[in-house]
Amino acid sequence: MKDTIFALSSGMPPAALALVRISGPQAASALAALGGKLPAPRRATLRDLYWDGILLDSALILHFPAPHSATGEDVVELHLHGSIGVVRAVERALAAMPGLRAAQAGEFTRRALENGRLDLTEAEGLSDLLAAESENQRRAAMLLAGGALSRAVGEWQGQLLTLSARVEALLDFADEEDVGSDAAEIDNINKDIAGLATSWQQWLARPRGERLRDGILVAIAGPPNAGKSTLLNGLAARDAAIVSPIAGTTRDIIEVPLALCGIAFRFADTAGLHSGSDDAIEAEGMARARTLIDQADILLWLGNAADAPEHRARAIVAAKADVRGNDADWPDAAGAADIILSAQTGDGMVALVDWLVAQAGEILPRAGEVALNARHHAALTMALDALGDARQDDPLLLAESLRAARVAIDAITGQAGTENMLDALFSRFCIGK
Repeated sequence: MKDTIFALSSGMPPAALALVRISGPQAASALAALGGKLPAPRRATLRDLYWDGILLDSALILHFPAPHSATGEDVVELHLHGSIGVVRAVERALAAMPGLRAAQAGEFTRRALENGRLDLTEAEGLSDLLAAESENQRRAAMLLAGGALSRAVGEWQGQLLTLSARVEALLDFADEEDVGSDAAEIDNINKDIAGLATSWQQWLARPRGERLRDGILVAIAGPPNAGKSTLLNGLAARDAAIVSPIAGTTRDIIEVPLALCGIAFRFADTAGLHSGSDDAIEAEGMARARTLIDQADILLWLGNAADAPEHRARAIVAAKADVRGNDADWPDAAGAADIILSAQTGDGMVALVDWLVAQAGEILPRAGEVALNARHHAALTMALDALGDARQDDPLLLAESLRAARVAIDAITGQAGTENMLDALFSRFCIGK
C-alpha cells in the first residue's frame, strides 16, 4: 500500500492560520482518529482534534475523497490555529500513526502528476508560479499551470495521430488501391505535415521563457569612473555597489535583481574598461566585464559611442549630467547619447526605465502568449526534425517518422521519456506542495 503523506502547506508559523494536508489511502482514517466522524465530502466542519486523550486544537476540517482531489488520492485538510505549538503537536500525532510519514519536497504535486490530475507542463507552471516575483512571471506561470501549452500539445497529438492513421491505411490496403491514388494521398499527407511543421516553427521562434523566469540581463559598462556604480545604486534605490571618486573601484561583477513595471531584470555593474592594465586583478575584472557584455540581453554603455561594443540592444548613456556640463569627453558632446541622466538627482531616470521596458517588450514573450522553456523547446525541435524526415514518398518511412514525432511531443506533457528529470523538477517545490 502506498504511504500516506502529510505536511504543513501554508507559511511557517506563527501565523493566524496553518494548513496541514494529508494525502493517501489512510487520510480518512487519520482524520477519524483525530476528529471522530468524517465530515461530508468537500464541506468545512468545525471539529475538536484529540490525540491520546489530549485536545490538540479546534480546527476546520475538510475531506476530499479520491479521485476528486488535488492529488487524485483521498485528501484531508486541517485548518489549524497557526501557532508553532499547535502545528508541531498535530504533526507529532500524524507521525505516530502507522502508515503515515512526512512528505518530501514536491510530493503532493508529483502524486497529482502520477494520478493524471495535471501533466508535466502544468507542474512546471506551478513551480514557476511558486517562484514568481514579477507580474510578468506570474502571468506566464498561470498560463502554463492553467494548461495553455497542454491544450496546444493535445491538438498536435491529435493531428499526428490522424496523419499516422492515414499512412497506416495506405500500408494496410496497399494491394487494393491503385498506385495513382496512393501517390495523391501521400502528396496530401506531406502537405498537411508541412503545415504542422510551419506551425511548430512559429512556436520555436517565440521568445523563450528563461528570461521571464531569470530576468533580463542588463550590463552596465563603460570606462572607469563613468558613473556605472552610481547608476546601479540609483536603479536599486540602495547602496548595492561601492561608489568612489577613485577610478577602478569596481573589480568584479555586482548583480542586482530588480522588477521594473512588473518586468524582472538583472542589472550587472562591471569593471571599468580601458586599454591595458598592469594589475592582474583589474585585468581579470575587465575580462569578466567583456564576457558579461557578450552574454547580456541589453547593454547600457556609459562612455563615448565610438568605444561602445556592438550589441543587439544598446543605449549610449550620458551619466553624471549634474556634474559633467560641457566636458568634451561626455558622450553627448558629439550628439551620440541616447539617454542623458543623473542618478544623483534622478533626472533622466524615468526615460531610462521607459527605454528598458520598451526593449523588454521586444525580448520577452507577448502578453497572453505561452513561453516555451528549454525542455519544451528541445522536445519540439526533435519533433520538428522528425517531421522533416517524414516528408517523403515511402509510407513505411513516413509512418516511422510520424511515430518519432509523436514520442517527442508526448515528452512535453510527460507521457514519454521524462523519468530522468522528475526528481530535479519536484525538488524545487516546497515540502507542502
